[in-house]
Amino acid sequence: MSNTATELVVVPAPGMTHMLSTVELAKLILKTNQLITISIHIINLPGSGDAPKVNTYLESQLRDNPYPTRLIFITFPPLSDPTVSSVGFSFITVIEHHKPLIKQAIEDRIKIGFPKPAAFVADMFCCGIMLDIGNSMLVQCYLFNTGGAASLIFILHAQSLVDDHGIDVATEFGKSGFLEDVPGFKHRVPNKVIPSGYLNKSFACDMLLNLGRKFRELKGILVNTYVELEPFANNDDKNFPPIYPVGPILELDHQRRRKSGNEEKESVLRWLDGQPKSSVVFLCFGSAGCFAEEQVKEIAKGLEKSEYRFLWTLRNPPPVGMPWTAGDNGTFLEALPEGFLDRTKHIGKVIGWAPQVEVLAHPAVGGFVSHCGWNSILESFWFGVPIATWPLALEQQLNAFELVTELELAVEIKMDYNKETNNFLVTAEEIEQGVKNLMNMDENMKGRVKKMSDESKHVLEEGGSSYKSLRRFIDEVLNDVV
Repeated sequence: MSNTATELVVVPAPGMTHMLSTVELAKLILKTNQLITISIHIINLPGSGDAPKVNTYLESQLRDNPYPTRLIFITFPPLSDPTVSSVGFSFITVIEHHKPLIKQAIEDRIKIGFPKPAAFVADMFCCGIMLDIGNSMLVQCYLFNTGGAASLIFILHAQSLVDDHGIDVATEFGKSGFLEDVPGFKHRVPNKVIPSGYLNKSFACDMLLNLGRKFRELKGILVNTYVELEPFANNDDKNFPPIYPVGPILELDHQRRRKSGNEEKESVLRWLDGQPKSSVVFLCFGSAGCFAEEQVKEIAKGLEKSEYRFLWTLRNPPPVGMPWTAGDNGTFLEALPEGFLDRTKHIGKVIGWAPQVEVLAHPAVGGFVSHCGWNSILESFWFGVPIATWPLALEQQLNAFELVTELELAVEIKMDYNKETNNFLVTAEEIEQGVKNLMNMDENMKGRVKKMSDESKHVLEEGGSSYKSLRRFIDEVLNDVV
């Protein structure tokens, strides 16, 4: 093993969700081994509603960097090329355009005396360009999968069906009532929870299949999960690259966050301070989570009829042509039924934005209605807050299926809701019943959630499964240093 400084190049996908966990992974690597330096290369996404939050976040990371000489942020300015800088840009095209910029930045660091990188660690959407750069520089490339093992295994499985068995997955998966046997799953996966990108012949389907092909060229795959949550994360299939379950990787310094002086945040937390323990159901659907007016009215009716205390993040719909930029766009109060706020003012609070980590950490919160984004799932388990699943898009339906059917760790409101393909109305009665099931979860399931919460902390401690897995990855990288 080398005793000299070793550099890793880390490339997250643009956007807060991927950025947060990738930066935290970098910090964990640096904490675990003193010989490593990491440079994180930040891609700007034109027209993204996340851009202000990303900039603020990066400013805070530079200000409070615990490893100022070993954790380096290299930020690229927004592209000036008009073919990729408009609202209608292709996400993948933006990343592709950064390939020569990232390669040049790496070479520039080497020229001024930094060691040649021992390895690249790239987000799933960036691993293609980093494989190309790695092949040209003779540097091994690893993937950091910010999602769970289930979605990763499904990507590899679907790609194998196409390339190894000649199956047209877009046609096959799209058949009504179709069920698929997926490695590691105890139950057959119904097509209603298969990521919608696979359900028709499209750019999305081709992109996902190409990702699967790229994944097989990697030296290894780090996954933001732990084997106690997803046992098949220890996949030993020789057709897959080695998998390193290193999670949960989360940004959880909620005590520091509470002292940040944000009045909007303080208003939410003061309201929670006045609620009884485990009495509040928290509804939050991610940074892009929003609903049409008709659905908002059904949620309101269901909450009111359930008679439970609630904290509801209710975002305005996004601007036309920008479907994934809800978030800082105000609160959709005009969609609420007449008199709803007055009738529920003693038991509920409707907001446009929530400090999710601090809310889940608060003892007043007893349940979480979630879109089943992977970060939200991991945060909820960390704080031991039970989940009711209401996925919206991407791989979230598969995550919901895993929680409800495979692991029996959550209850369902609607497991197959998908704004991209079947945006049906979830009724007030279904929402009322789902909230009641969540807040009156049976003791066996509560026990499993509590156990998973305990496990999520133990796995990162010395001797824990994720601790060992991260050490295994680090040793692999250091042993490759010539």
